[in-house]
Amino acid sequence: MKLCWMCILALLAACGEKAPPAEALEAGPRLVKAWKVGAGETAREHRYSGDVRARIEATLGLRVAGKLVERLVDVGARVKAGQALARLDATDQQLAAAQAEANRALAAAELTRTQELRGRNFISQAALEAKEATARAADAQAQLAKNQAAYATLLADAPGVITAVLAEPGQVVAAGQAVLRVARDGEREVAIALPEAHLAGLKVGAAAQVELWAGKTYSGRLRELAPMADAASRTFAARVSIVDADPTVALGMTATVRFAQQGASEIVVPLAAILQQGERTAVWVIGADGKVSQRPIGIARYADQGAVVTSGLQAGETIVAAGAFKLAAGEKVRVAQ
Repeated sequence: MKLCWMCILALLAACGEKAPPAEALEAGPRLVKAWKVGAGETAREHRYSGDVRARIEATLGLRVAGKLVERLVDVGARVKAGQALARLDATDQQLAAAQAEANRALAAAELTRTQELRGRNFISQAALEAKEATARAADAQAQLAKNQAAYATLLADAPGVITAVLAEPGQVVAAGQAVLRVARDGEREVAIALPEAHLAGLKVGAAAQVELWAGKTYSGRLRELAPMADAASRTFAARVSIVDADPTVALGMTATVRFAQQGASEIVVPLAAILQQGERTAVWVIGADGKVSQRPIGIARYADQGAVVTSGLQAGETIVAAGAFKLAAGEKVRVAQ
């Protein structure tokens, strides 16, 4: 009898498994929790850090060139639509407007005299039409010059917040040169960068979760995804709209965006079922006779649901789900109902 036990122990040692202690064999089957292996869809969650921005961020510039003499707002100021933000020295524009107005008045007077002469048949109809055209051109030029003078004042085109000052008083700016940047009121979103490897299965409109560092979580939706990677970072710029944003979502806040993407059909086992012995990973498989045997497995990654197994198990097999470190090879167990 002793020789038989010695042979069994030698075989188990060769397999890298320990034999059940004698007291375990005599005390009856141990009660364990079991897990039936099955293949199914696993969710792969990716997280990206970004910052909160406005949906529309407009860079404002003056429509005419000139010397900036006054800036009426600072960074962080809230502005209303139509509010004056900056002014140029409008002396030149005002002089041009006065000249154009004088030309308009002269053209109108000449047209009146020409009409009187035409009424007496002293001039031809063609001469009258030429004066009419000149008067219309002078009128248009006067209106244009008046507009140019008005363009010397930079106005806010929508309510929002000043986020950057790009020019200071005393600076000579060109027409269209950026002076201020305004983040418009309204929708808020998070700007993130997506690596190339995570683009598969991710489309505009995909649902997301946005979590602020302050701890509050909001629903999100992928609104925009760049069609081309950034040349330096090799990532794709993306914008995630915060669907249920409230006034506490401030511009510039740091946020984490999470996307849950469905993966391929995979085998997932509970973390408590895994035995880690150095570099060797295994589970206890419950046989038809109720006895357990140790089975090496390969693990692709660890997820919230458990460990994703790549080899060593087949769907339909039963493994020990908890208390694996208390078992020994060949030990008979009872499955808890």
